[in-house]
Amino acid sequence: MTRYVVVGAGIVGLATAHRITLDHPDASVTVIDKEPRVAAHQTGHNSGVIHAGVYYKPGSLKASLCAAGRASMVDFCATHGIAHEVCGKLIVAADESEVPRLRALHERAVANGLPARLVGPAEAKEFEPEIRCVEALRVDSTGIVDFAAVCTTLADLVEKAGGDLRLGTKVTGIAAAAGGGREQVVHTDAGDVTADVLINCAGLQADRVARMAGVEPPARIVPFRGEYFELTPERRGLVRGLIYPVPDPQFPFLGVHLTRMIDGTVHAGPNAVLALAREGYRWSKVNPRDVADLIGYGGLWRLARKHYRYGLTEVRRSLSRRLFAESLARLVPAVTEADLVPAGAGVRAQAIARDGALVDDFLIVARDRQVHVLNAPSPAATSSLEIAKHIVAQLPA
Repeated sequence: MTRYVVVGAGIVGLATAHRITLDHPDASVTVIDKEPRVAAHQTGHNSGVIHAGVYYKPGSLKASLCAAGRASMVDFCATHGIAHEVCGKLIVAADESEVPRLRALHERAVANGLPARLVGPAEAKEFEPEIRCVEALRVDSTGIVDFAAVCTTLADLVEKAGGDLRLGTKVTGIAAAAGGGREQVVHTDAGDVTADVLINCAGLQADRVARMAGVEPPARIVPFRGEYFELTPERRGLVRGLIYPVPDPQFPFLGVHLTRMIDGTVHAGPNAVLALAREGYRWSKVNPRDVADLIGYGGLWRLARKHYRYGLTEVRRSLSRRLFAESLARLVPAVTEADLVPAGAGVRAQAIARDGALVDDFLIVARDRQVHVLNAPSPAATSSLEIAKHIVAQLPA
């Protein structure tokens, strides 16, 4: 019996554990997470969008796994009775200067085989009567779901298949078992777990877990906090579905957007500001170890020198509800500062290479009976079932 140990009970870790139980039903599967519940970090703090795959470079892992993942996620939700909706979205060029980027995005969507089309202002208003645009890209296959609910279902399926879910259990070290061979010992604060194969899906802590396992990652996790507001109940009617700006292609962030959630609320955001803790969901959360890692990492300083103006803009928007509202009003002019109430934040585990480049694609490294998922930001939740297939296909027997 092969013993698989998955570190991380977010959506990628749980999807991988579930895939192992399907492909290797006689195997032993253990999932370890330091939090007392599943989906405690990135998965449970995102905007709940099932992405179509518009933004990603054709031929990249993101492009292929997102396109397949959208379909498999919708099928999974339908099969297991998880509330979801394929509502479509609009990506909006608010002025003429954004039209070339919008059309380049349309070309990329076509190259990725997606049902996306350019529409004029009149047709765009048929979908979203309150928007202002000179042109928009309609993407019919985008959807919404509660990814935390998906995780709860995945966890149940893993346990029903005989898997062991160890929540509230912190990994403290990883070492080869005495006597050599293929065994590895995962040390935790609740005892040791023996693994024949280790899968690291630790998200915000993924690079640290890799180092524990003796693998030097080619990039460092840098946390970016994304803050959200939501529209007041009486103003939710301003948005019917999903309204996005045209993103800056230099960055993996999609810009503040308006999203009707599966529960009927309308969220606005997120922005992207450097967090002072890997699990820092507010400005006041500061982790000295995380700050020291940031200060000491040359890759972050190289990124900052190149893009400091962008960073300052995001910080100002973080500190000013008025500026946040103005960004939204470019898309929906009726939105005002008074329409926004705070709705929490998420933290994105963004891998940054030593040369200061933002790692754009998923980064999955296999070494010596180990697989490390070192960069899996959006659209990882959408793609999770396909990422799991990709990982399991690489696992040694």
